[in-house]
Amino acid sequence: MPTNFIKAEKLKSILASAKPTAEKIEQVINKALNKERLSLTETALLLKAEKKDWIDKIFAAAKKLKQIIYGDRVVLFAPLYIGNKCINNCQYCGFKASNTEVQRCTLSDKEIETQVKALENQGQKRLILVYGEHPDYDAEFIAHTVKLVYQTKEELGEIRRVNINAAPLKVADYRQLKEVGIGTYQIFQETYHPPTYQRLHPSGPKADFQWRITGLDRAMQAGLDDVGIGALFGLYNWKYEVLGLLAHTEHLEENYGVGPHTISFPRLNPATNVELDEEYLVNDEEFKRLVAILRLAVPYTGLILTAREKAELRREVMELGVSQIDAGTRIEMKGYTKTETKQNLNKEQFKLGDTRSLEAVIHELINDGYLPSFCTACYRLGRTGEHFMEFATPGFIKRYCTPNALLTFKEYLEDYASQRNQEIGQKLLKQKLTAIKKPALQREIKKKLERIENGARDLCF
Repeated sequence: MPTNFIKAEKLKSILASAKPTAEKIEQVINKALNKERLSLTETALLLKAEKKDWIDKIFAAAKKLKQIIYGDRVVLFAPLYIGNKCINNCQYCGFKASNTEVQRCTLSDKEIETQVKALENQGQKRLILVYGEHPDYDAEFIAHTVKLVYQTKEELGEIRRVNINAAPLKVADYRQLKEVGIGTYQIFQETYHPPTYQRLHPSGPKADFQWRITGLDRAMQAGLDDVGIGALFGLYNWKYEVLGLLAHTEHLEENYGVGPHTISFPRLNPATNVELDEEYLVNDEEFKRLVAILRLAVPYTGLILTAREKAELRREVMELGVSQIDAGTRIEMKGYTKTETKQNLNKEQFKLGDTRSLEAVIHELINDGYLPSFCTACYRLGRTGEHFMEFATPGFIKRYCTPNALLTFKEYLEDYASQRNQEIGQKLLKQKLTAIKKPALQREIKKKLERIENGARDLCF
């Protein structure tokens, strides 16, 4: 297993030598619209495209590609912080070990159950559990909390998919988590630039760049073929970081036949006792560009837009290729049972931009013509790893995603929707069903929708 697949000078050289022209931009865009992953050199051309008409073409292509592969579907989830004790000293993080002002907390079993029930009562079906890096949060502890979340049910509510954001583990530890049925294991490299990485991670296990960069290799070796990567934009040059994400994608594909299931692109946000270096901060226009370019570079991968961003910007960026968002997000420990939305940064990792309720986010999605989805079918039916790639790379995954999105949205409308969302949601449901052109599939979806109206739950294709 290569451990040095991130070669900073090579990535810099590719970026520096990229000389975009109108013809080259057109060729690269056409390749992406053919649902082919772009190379580092091709992606660099898009990153160096600074003319307005070139950027407009990139945006238009990203919007088109999203429709081709994902349609109007947007998957919803929520993060749940399990523990914020941490022995790392990441300079940009409110939970860094040296921050004595942050209030440390690890949820008890009872507190986890209470938070999960609160999320289920909103209608959430997918969670990502978040852990600091600490000896208390070993594989056994993570496995225990995952089992607890799956076991916790409130009336018709249940969590059907639990993803993980935690420290890199050993192969045997990943196997333990596979046994309890976790979904995606997510590790953000934060920055793919080794010198910057070393400066920002002066102490703790996370200071080891190679251990972190190969964390998902060990997950793959353990049989966890559903992984997520990400970079924290604002730590180093954003164009370089996009190439870093793509280089990581290439590495996973070449060695395991499976690329990342998701790519995340959070931006650096204020946090308690953190002084932000403004040199590499990414403005809104640059942010939109990097999202659109990632969509074109890796057509099959889900793109996650987080609640770090303000609601207005999330609405703008959504159409550029985003397929997943968190909604109703609270990152304060035990935050889902709080009634106030005002943030207390001494209890949170960073400042959120979008603190709207799940109901409010869904209302906006419906009004904008998006189909909210709580689908978890692919993961639970074994359409992961190579099987997922077989469907997703040519764009066939949409055949499952849209019908399953309709079914899970119907559940939400029946069980949790406000009156205003009920009214507009049922209209949207009919519109999306009518848009399905295959009569046999449309009839089958109608039958399942009727079964949901009659009390059936967790139906899927």
